[in-house]
Amino acid sequence: MIRFERVTFAYDPGTDPVLAEVDLHLEEGELVLVVGPTGAGKSTLLGLVNGLVPHFTGGRLRGRVSVGGRDTATHPPRALADLVGWVGQDPAAGFVTDTVEEELAYGMEQLGLAPDVMRRRVEETLDLLGIVELRRRALGTLSGGQAQRVAVGSVLGAHPRVLVLDEPTSALDPVAAEDVLATLARLVHDLGLTVVVAEHRLERVAHHADRVVHVDGRGTVTAGAPGPVLARHPELAPPVVALAALAGWEPPPLSVRDARRRAGDLRRRLAGRSPGEPVPPRDRPPLCRARGLHVAHGPVTALAPADLDLHPGEVVAVMGRNGAGKSSLLWALADAAWRSGGSVALADGAGAALVPQTPGDLLYLATVGEELAQADADAGARPGTAAGVLAGLGVELAGDRHPRDLSEGQRLALVLAVQLATEPSLVLLDEPTRGLDPVAKAGLVAAVASLAAAGRAVVVATHDVELAAAAAHRVVVLAGGEVVVDGPVAEVVCSSPAFAPQVAKILAPERWLTVEDVARALVPELRRP
Repeated sequence: MIRFERVTFAYDPGTDPVLAEVDLHLEEGELVLVVGPTGAGKSTLLGLVNGLVPHFTGGRLRGRVSVGGRDTATHPPRALADLVGWVGQDPAAGFVTDTVEEELAYGMEQLGLAPDVMRRRVEETLDLLGIVELRRRALGTLSGGQAQRVAVGSVLGAHPRVLVLDEPTSALDPVAAEDVLATLARLVHDLGLTVVVAEHRLERVAHHADRVVHVDGRGTVTAGAPGPVLARHPELAPPVVALAALAGWEPPPLSVRDARRRAGDLRRRLAGRSPGEPVPPRDRPPLCRARGLHVAHGPVTALAPADLDLHPGEVVAVMGRNGAGKSSLLWALADAAWRSGGSVALADGAGAALVPQTPGDLLYLATVGEELAQADADAGARPGTAAGVLAGLGVELAGDRHPRDLSEGQRLALVLAVQLATEPSLVLLDEPTRGLDPVAKAGLVAAVASLAAAGRAVVVATHDVELAAAAAHRVVVLAGGEVVVDGPVAEVVCSSPAFAPQVAKILAPERWLTVEDVARALVPELRRP
């Protein structure tokens, strides 16, 4: 169905190619997972499938990419629209109409399909994706998961044979993400579509994949069965594969169900050993006291009155489904203009810094060096302060690089350095792992731990249950704008099917959170000759 024949692609003459001598054949009716570090070339690979690369991006392509026998070099995206459906990272950005039904019909109108054909296909799509009740909903009122399914539906009306999605679950809560992935799996199994997905949160999608394509960032692309490919790249592997390597399970399982079936011996080895649950530091007065915090947008309540204490050295994960009020809570803590009611009292000399969901919104200068220098000037700090923070995060960036040319992980690190130059006592991070590969996420976890060790309070709004398990002391769960749970991380996530990390699901009822926790508990055994 999709063939790459000795494909080499570079965006600029004289630069190293993003992809080099790629030979790849993807079959009809496969769900293909594309993995690799941030900036490795995954989006480029996907763009070659539907002709966005090079027709819209520019660049030099050698070799041949064909889909269903059509050469994408001679067929721009509009000439492939009946064959290849494309859904980008932000589905709402691609909406062009007002309601769900209109959006489902729009693509077919552009292809000139007859009205009776469009009507029939709209009904088929509504049923297939389970969104009949959304037919007349305004697109602006949809949740993240609903918007993602509508975006998929908007390209299905053309009856494509290939569906390409770039990070379809990055902005979704765990339940909505599983709904979308189950829908994609159903399209593969019931309709025989070839679905190609680039995704960083492999714990969500690996068990759905028939094949994994690995892009290494140096131009090389390899493909194979999911278990062996992920085992060869432990830096990218989801927790279930990493736990399999620790326990010696061969071949590694990809799903929680298969891992639980093999975990009996590991549970016996861990019997009587403590998971070492993180304890929220409460030995000092709070850095921040929020009382009656309330956010409303006209008649809509985004955050019901809430009380919250944040202590020095404490990392708090704020979780909940899309639209639960997580971002509203963070903005209300940081900015009085967001509050419809209530108060936020910071300890003497304390300040707050917020990194929003799209960190690039805070970057406006032409180079990394200018951003760092301006951050020092704005904070009244000595020159080099922000650059020192950036180095402390383990990230090296050339001063003459433009911020828009950075990867998601690099851009996040730069914004953290800019914000931390003011030495805030309260650090607020809104969905910081969106677009981060596992290596970059591990760096973020280390940075958060460093901030907490320095006595700062860190609040992270996230859908990433693995981040919460690795970094947080405490979890606050919001639903409908209300705080429904506030407690220690292990107590909260291990009792929730939606928010439990993979290791907790595999080793339940014991409250193990991460592979690192299990490894530390087994250290004496692993060292035994």
